[in-house]
Amino acid sequence: MHGPPLVGWSLVALCAAAGVYCLLRARPGAAGERRAAVAGGDAVMALGMAAMAVPTAVLDTPPWGHALFAALFGAMGLHALTAARADPGPHHLHHAVGAFAMVYMALAMAVVPAGTHAGHTGADHPPAGTPLLTGLLLVYFAVYVVRTAAGVVPVPAGAPVARGGAARPEPPAEAGVATACRLSMAIGMLVMLLTM
Repeated sequence: MHGPPLVGWSLVALCAAAGVYCLLRARPGAAGERRAAVAGGDAVMALGMAAMAVPTAVLDTPPWGHALFAALFGAMGLHALTAARADPGPHHLHHAVGAFAMVYMALAMAVVPAGTHAGHTGADHPPAGTPLLTGLLLVYFAVYVVRTAAGVVPVPAGAPVARGGAARPEPPAEAGVATACRLSMAIGMLVMLLTM
């Protein structure tokens, strides 16, 4: 990843922790088959993000490495779209957007000349990628982070609830941690897009 090494290592730690947790949730017998499959997809996404976030000062990915990342995340995006057709729901579509955002970042980083840092703007160091697409992805993930964070914050008893006035059931602890992992990955995606 281009950008400050501290940011890169923080993303590696955040995404690796989320990936390991999702791997534990994906193991046989840990959850239902559908939830295990979703957790497996989350694990691959998080661990792939961790690998892409390693600072270039430590591991400068060769051009074929970016193509490998793009192929992996492209396959994940297509799988998520296929799953969305069979099981409509926002999670599969969000997973597809995340996977294709990773494809976009991998391809954008592949065209950055060696020795330059995409996070630095200026005449000698133009940003990687297309500013319009990067901006749209930033808006999408920012909205996702705000909406998800708002859903995690408990509503005090007696407070008005925005969703049709019905009381929101308290999610189980496992669902809350899974949501926190997805929230962490979305924040990681925002940071990665900002460093482009």
